Amino acid sequence: MAGDTRQDEEWRAFVPPGEADEADIVPVRAEAGARLDTRPSPRHMGSSHTLPSRDAAARAVADERDRGTGFVFIPVAMALGVIVYGALPFEPPLVLLAAILGALVVVGHLARGRPAFSFAVFATLATIVGAGVAGVETWRADTAMMGSEIGTQITGRVVRIEHQATGRTRLTVDVISTARPELRYAPERVRLSARNVPPELQLGMTIVGIARLMPPSGPVRPGGYDFAYNSYYDGIGAIGFFLRDPVLASSSSQPDWRERSKVRLESVRLAIAARVRAVLEGAEAEIAATLIAGVRAGIPETINEDLRKTGLAHILSISGLHMALVAGTVLVTIRGGFALFPVFASRRPVKKYAATIALIAATLYLGISGGEVAAQRSYIMLAVMLVAILFDRAALTMRNLAISAIIVIAISPHEVVGPSFQMSFAATAALIGAYGWWSERRRTPTAVQPQRGAMGRIGIGALKFMLGLAATSVVAGLATTLYGAYHFHRVSPHALWVNLTAMPIVSAIVMPFAVLSAILMPLGLEALPLRIMGAGLSAVLEIAAWFAARSPIDAVGSLPVAAVAVLTVGLVAMTALSGKLRLIALPFLILGTGLIANRDLPDVLVSEDGRLVAIAGQGRTLHVNRSRPNGFTIQNWLHGMDADRFQSPADAATLAEAIDRASTVPGFSCADKTCVAQDEQGRLVAHVPDAIAAFAFCTSAALIVIDDATAGHVCRTGEAAIVTKKDLARRGSAEIRLGNAGALPNIIHAIREPYRPWHSHRQFSREARGMPPYRRD
Repeated sequence: MAGDTRQDEEWRAFVPPGEADEADIVPVRAEAGARLDTRPSPRHMGSSHTLPSRDAAARAVADERDRGTGFVFIPVAMALGVIVYGALPFEPPLVLLAAILGALVVVGHLARGRPAFSFAVFATLATIVGAGVAGVETWRADTAMMGSEIGTQITGRVVRIEHQATGRTRLTVDVISTARPELRYAPERVRLSARNVPPELQLGMTIVGIARLMPPSGPVRPGGYDFAYNSYYDGIGAIGFFLRDPVLASSSSQPDWRERSKVRLESVRLAIAARVRAVLEGAEAEIAATLIAGVRAGIPETINEDLRKTGLAHILSISGLHMALVAGTVLVTIRGGFALFPVFASRRPVKKYAATIALIAATLYLGISGGEVAAQRSYIMLAVMLVAILFDRAALTMRNLAISAIIVIAISPHEVVGPSFQMSFAATAALIGAYGWWSERRRTPTAVQPQRGAMGRIGIGALKFMLGLAATSVVAGLATTLYGAYHFHRVSPHALWVNLTAMPIVSAIVMPFAVLSAILMPLGLEALPLRIMGAGLSAVLEIAAWFAARSPIDAVGSLPVAAVAVLTVGLVAMTALSGKLRLIALPFLILGTGLIANRDLPDVLVSEDGRLVAIAGQGRTLHVNRSRPNGFTIQNWLHGMDADRFQSPADAATLAEAIDRASTVPGFSCADKTCVAQDEQGRLVAHVPDAIAAFAFCTSAALIVIDDATAGHVCRTGEAAIVTKKDLARRGSAEIRLGNAGALPNIIHAIREPYRPWHSHRQFSREARGMPPYRRD
């Protein structure tokens, strides 16, 4: 103990007075020790020669090992394992993964004393663990999913109510029974929208109604967001809508205690949202309800789009920002309160008391906000950091972030491939890395700062705050831009300026008064803080609307998976490593940027239902074959194809006229349920209703899309490429690169066969079996 105390005093010399407390000594000791280890040995002192590059690299690697950097790579390897598991063409048996895991443990034990080999073995071990937890999650989910569309009468228990901005109500229903027809493989939980619901409807009540059930769809384009994948892990077996308004019904089936607890918590959330709406109105009320209770279905789409275009959409998702602001507000308030009693504060660990109360507040906020996956992940990250304070450890370290990532991956592995997980951890890792780099610079000796008056100190403090906010926005923005562009195909050009303008309002007004209103709500005194919060939200929305009206098109097109993977390696190297080893990231960053610059966007897109076809045109225009394409699909396609507009087809009197028009005028021309268009190289694309119509284009078209599941590949080898409705039903949406003259088109579907569990339901649809649509006699 005496030695530790002496060492603590020695390590304090590395930190200027007043800038560290007991919780900071341990990481500073490790970091400073690493810096001391990198000094030249005495026999090199005074020599003009530098260490050989190989020796310098070996010393740098040894320094990283001494700092425990290897632990940071454990969640990276686990995440890689989850990604590899999802990309496998088959479902790996858990017994096989367990056997590989056991063998690696033995090999790792035998590899002791060989650092490089041990690192490779344990990295592989962590990768297999990641694949294993993903396999266990899939086994536990085992969601029964609808194979095809059908209308049936549903009797079920309401477990969630969402009032949407369109006036409709979305219900999540646990299915009790079905009738007319009775489904032999009915899903256990469905999500249905209704035009009207009974006014007295509450959570836990039983309803009955005739609904149209549909299987969750796949990605609208290859590499896009997979609704079926996420629905499988969310337990949603079907989506759809009520054909007639549902009515209340009685049921002898009773929920268990867990379901009753969820219903009670959901009722509390809805009650809080109702209290918010009683004070505020319009979009401000809906956003306030989102931030306090996690109820976000009522936000108008125009507001959502303004926030997306300006890079402020993250304030609507209860994640790290909100958890940090809630816990931070509570922690600062409690510590400020303790400061009013200096004798008590000097003798007690008030920092730990405040951290404990902040952790309790964050736990309550997690429950009230609905406990979505993003909120759970952010809560885990925050909880690890607050617990670190309780044990006299630094809160914001890369090791704590790694612990948080390991816990999140173990609990919800499928989130690894989602934008929320990737953007959240990328931003946090980048901020920790940047903060560590800046802290190292601050520890170097600097000139004595001149004395300033009160106004000067206030001005310098305000300037530092704005510079810190700007640096935070730049670092987090750069780290998350890659994943935002990959998942959403868009980048907010004014995100920095918008965040600099709006985030101080969110941090200083919106969230603190949200916390205060939640505290005062049981006393009925929430009106005043809610109005102040609403005023702050009004200012934020005005800022978003102003910048959105002046923002250029934000579409950037789809990014290659290889580029994202390579750039991710560079980001991990930059944030996890220290010193000159960070330079390892440079070749990865250069290679990834080059892959993006040389990407090859597809020529044609086809929806999974076979009804919508788009072809790339000049001037960032997308030509489509339908006058009123699906809004969500076309917006996704526009962003993915780096286009800013779409052109509807032109009508022609005859098919011959449509073909002639397509050869001279860009875009689709349609006649007799057939649409044709030519790309910039003059290659013909045809969308036809059946095999008979397709046969006429076998020798003239490069690609034929047949909107008929019963049709086969009617053309001979070497003629037009064929995509049928059956192909799309089995393998999902398609992107096609037509290639050079004489080359066969390259057709890529969104889904591969054999199916993984979240896609196995597709094989049971009528279209996937080559059958025509069902018709009543």
